[in-house]
Amino acid sequence: MNADFISAIQELGKEKGIDPELLFQAVDDALVAAYKKNTGTNQNVRVDMNKETGEIHVYAQRTVVEGEADGINEMSLDDAQEINPHYMTGDIVEVEVTPKNFGRIAAQNAKQFVVQRIREAERGQVYERFQSRANDIVTGIIERMENKNVYIDLGKVEAVLTPNEQIPGEIYQYHERMKTYIVEVKRTTKGPQIMVSRTHPGLLKRLFELEVPEIHDGVVEIKSVAREPGMRSKISVFTADSNVDPVGACVGHKGMRVQTIVNELRGEKIDIVKYSEDPAQYVANALSPAKVVKTTVNEADKICRVVVPDYQLSLAIGKEGQNARLAAKLTGWKIDIKSETQAAEEAAAEPAPVEEA
Repeated sequence: MNADFISAIQELGKEKGIDPELLFQAVDDALVAAYKKNTGTNQNVRVDMNKETGEIHVYAQRTVVEGEADGINEMSLDDAQEINPHYMTGDIVEVEVTPKNFGRIAAQNAKQFVVQRIREAERGQVYERFQSRANDIVTGIIERMENKNVYIDLGKVEAVLTPNEQIPGEIYQYHERMKTYIVEVKRTTKGPQIMVSRTHPGLLKRLFELEVPEIHDGVVEIKSVAREPGMRSKISVFTADSNVDPVGACVGHKGMRVQTIVNELRGEKIDIVKYSEDPAQYVANALSPAKVVKTTVNEADKICRVVVPDYQLSLAIGKEGQNARLAAKLTGWKIDIKSETQAAEEAAAEPAPVEEA
């Protein structure tokens, strides 16, 4: 090996953003492997390479033992003390065993090791980069579809969108740009595997954080998210600033902010409701767009009984119970919805309290 080879490794490390010492370690490993292969032995050796000139020396490492040595990885105490009288049992004696023309033989082997180590280092960098971005949004380009999985190009790595994480009915087009939510980053023998989602509630939350400056800056806080992907979602928002309307901030001028998110989610309807510490008010808000007439809270069973106008009963419950189901998921309360007529009939059917004499 020569100085040009050493210089090339240093430049390669800088170009790839990899510590050159890691590559030099790969070269050392390659030299050890090349020596063992070339000599057909399995003895312990250490390779010393001058990082300026490229000059290589190979040293066999032998443990000093009393009595007879195996001649490969051991050396008798008598033989060791002939080299240096200070050697004791258990010491390591290094003996130079550098073969002739070893540098030329080793250089071929070293290239493969360095390439492999670069690949491993790059995979490690990609893993660390995306591991730190778990629970965040990434934008990629749809590359291919296999076995119902959608593979998305994120640059140096591919993300996998499995059928369970796909929005029902969503159609994916080749070379289309799409935002997804990182749910897991795995280490595999083929490199990092990024698992992404289009259905996770976190995707909706992060989209609002990106689109609404007041949320990004912490002025408005998203308290809860409930999703039925591809159909409808509800989010509750709160602010401690009396000068800010949290719902209006999320909707945006002429609905522009929320519409951008709706478009990204391919038409998924989004209800934005105001959070309240008062469970009765919170549940009433969550049933939007229905108007609530009366709310009764049972703290012990965490049930909220709600009365709505007769003509809004179906609106409050929603198609196949969707509105009520999302409101319950958003608030964490069981919700029992009655029309005014139903509530009046139930009240009339209850026996009147008996007055004591």
